[in-house]
Amino acid sequence: MIIEINTLSATTICDQIRDQIVLGIAAKKLEPNEPLPSVRSLAADLGINYHTVNKAYSLLCDESYIVMDRRKGAVVAHSITNGDEFMEKLSRTLLLTSAEAICHNMSETEFVKLCADCYQKAKGGTP
Repeated sequence: MIIEINTLSATTICDQIRDQIVLGIAAKKLEPNEPLPSVRSLAADLGINYHTVNKAYSLLCDESYIVMDRRKGAVVAHSITNGDEFMEKLSRTLLLTSAEAICHNMSETEFVKLCADCYQKAKGGTP
């Protein structure tokens, strides 16, 4: 999987790395137990600060997407569960996204279809 950074994006580089790895896991481009590049290696490849990659990996580890091992380095987690914290975060995100859709006069049907299309796209399929 290739990670691409957009330095002109309003999204931080740390979040771009995190998001692309999550999308890679969802689309099965990254399999359970698959090793990720070392923090230093990825930072060098992307031409960014080591601490930025380290922070992204720490976020992914805290969210249970990856596991950090001193001997193996960072690997994709074998199983990712829907804990209460994740469900609360997802609910907050969907609530705000729903409110934004309403503010833009999007119908519930359009919104649900867009959500379903995005879900399929994230799985690596076509909507």
